Amino acid sequence: MPKRILQGTVVSDKGDKTVVVKVERRVKHPLVDKIIRRSKRYHAHDESNQVKVGEIVRIEECRPISKLKSWRVVGGEA
Repeated sequence: MPKRILQGTVVSDKGDKTVVVKVERRVKHPLVDKIIRRSKRYHAHDESNQVKVGEIVRIEECRPISKLKSWRVVGGEA
């Protein structure tokens, strides 16, 4: 089964080897018929502590690393 890959913006890098990535998606509102933005924050593992706040990164689903981390940073925006 393929692993999911998402793209988002780093909103926090305060944890050791951990970054928080905000992933936004656009959905159509069922009643109003307008496109609205929905976002979710994911904790991702950054082994080298190289990713900084504001960068656009790609994260990949992986085995659970800790209570909150089940994603790994695979690279920045190319």
